[in-house]
Amino acid sequence: MFLSVFDVFKIGVGPSSSHTMGPMSAANRFLALILSNEWPRPSSGAQVVAITVSLHGSLAHTGIGHGTGRAVILGLMGEAPDSVNPDKMDGIVDTVERTGRITPEGHPGYQFQPKTDLIFDKKQPLPGHANGMIFSAFDRDGRLLVKRIYYSVGGGFVVTDTELEQMRAKKNAAGGTRVPYPFATARQMLEMAERSGLSIAQMKRANEESQRSPEELDQGLDRIWEAMRSCIERGLKVEGIMPGGLNVKRRARRIHDKLEEEWRSNRVNPLLANDWLSVYAMAVNEENAAGGRVVTAPTNGAAGVIPATIRYYEHFHEDWDQNGIRDYLLTAAAIGGIIKHNASISGAEVGCQGEVGSAAAMAAAGLAAVMGGTPEQIENAAEIALEHHLGMTCDPVAGLVQVPCIERNALGAVKAVTAASLAVKGDGQHFVPLDACIETMRQTGNDMSEKYKETSTGGLAVNVVEC
Repeated sequence: MFLSVFDVFKIGVGPSSSHTMGPMSAANRFLALILSNEWPRPSSGAQVVAITVSLHGSLAHTGIGHGTGRAVILGLMGEAPDSVNPDKMDGIVDTVERTGRITPEGHPGYQFQPKTDLIFDKKQPLPGHANGMIFSAFDRDGRLLVKRIYYSVGGGFVVTDTELEQMRAKKNAAGGTRVPYPFATARQMLEMAERSGLSIAQMKRANEESQRSPEELDQGLDRIWEAMRSCIERGLKVEGIMPGGLNVKRRARRIHDKLEEEWRSNRVNPLLANDWLSVYAMAVNEENAAGGRVVTAPTNGAAGVIPATIRYYEHFHEDWDQNGIRDYLLTAAAIGGIIKHNASISGAEVGCQGEVGSAAAMAAAGLAAVMGGTPEQIENAAEIALEHHLGMTCDPVAGLVQVPCIERNALGAVKAVTAASLAVKGDGQHFVPLDACIETMRQTGNDMSEKYKETSTGGLAVNVVEC
C-alpha cells in the first residue's frame, strides 16, 4: 500500500476538502471527459451544449455552507483547487450566474444556469459514498450524451463509481505501486522498521524516492510547509467576520497580539505553549472558513492541527531544522496513509474522529519523530492521540466549517503534543495497538447515525439553533 505524501498533503482552498476541493476536481475531470473519446457518441455530429450537476447525501445537506455549488461552478470554468486565485473566485462565479454559461479554456462553452442546473438533492443519496455527485452533458435537443457519478471520498480525493468499486475490491489485494517498504498497517510498519533498522521517516522517504528524485521530494515537502506557514501568517493578521451568516468573529489575531504582549513582558503563563498551539491552529482554520489557501492535512476541516504542531516545534524546540520538518511530514503522511487505507479520513463517512482525530494522530507521530522517538514510540503517540478522539461527531452549525471546527482544531493540536510527550517518555510498549484503534474508529463510524456525519441534521447543528 502506497499513498504519497503529496496525496495526503494537497494545496488547495477552503472551506472543505470533501465539499469544496473534491467537487471542483470532479468538475475538472468531467470537462476532460467531454473532450476525450472515452464515451460512446450517438452520432459523429453529437456535440455537448449543456451541463447539469446534482449533489447528493452530505454534499446536498451541507453543500451551501461548505461552498460546494461555488466549487462546482469554478471547476466547470476550468479552475483547479491548487491553482485558483482566491481573490478572483467571486468574479468568476458572478459571471456564470449572470450569463448562464460556462466557458472553460479549450472548450466551446456550455449552457449552465446554476439556479436550475445545479441541484441539491437531499432525498436521494447515492449508494457508494455519502459525498456523491452526478454530472450530465446534453446536446441541443436535450438528449443525454454522457453521465458520470463521482464520489468525494475525503482529503480532496475524487473517484468515479467504477473506480470506487475497483478500489474497494483491490484494498486487500496484492499489487499496486511497487515501493521498498509497502506497509499497509502499523504492525507491518514496525516490523519493517525493526528489520531494516530505519526510522519511519526514512522508510517513507525511500518509498517516495522510488517515484521521484530526492531533490523533487525535498522541494515538494518544503513547498507544503511554506503553504502551511503562509496560511498561519495570514490568519494571524486578518480580523473581521467570517462568511456564511453565523457572524462568527475571527479571534486569532487578537489572541496572537495578547500572547505577543505577554511574551515581551516576561509574565509567567503556565499555559503558554497551549495558547500558542491554539492560536496557530485557529489562524489556519479561520483562513479555511473564509475560503483561503490551505493544505489538506489530511482534510481542510482538520487543516490546523499539523501546521500548529510544526510551528510549535519551531517555536519551542531549539534544535529544530528544515530536515526535522521534512521528517515530521513524512512520518505524519505514513500514519495518515495507514488510517485512510484501513478506515477513513472523511467526516461524511466516520464523523470528525476521521478528520481531527486522524490529524491529531498524524501530528503526534510527526512530533514524536522529531523529538527523537523510536518507531514504537511514534506508533504509540499516534494511537494515544487517535484513541481520545474516538466517537467524535461531525455536526457543523449551519453546515459551515466554523463551529465547532475551528476550536476543535486547537484542541486537536493540544492533544497531539500531549500524546507525543507521553509516548516519548515511555518505552513504546502500550496496551492498545494503533491498528486496533483505527479499526475501532472504522466500526464506530459505521455505527454512527447519519445525523452526526457532516449532514448538520443533529448535534450542535440542531441544538445551538434551537437554543
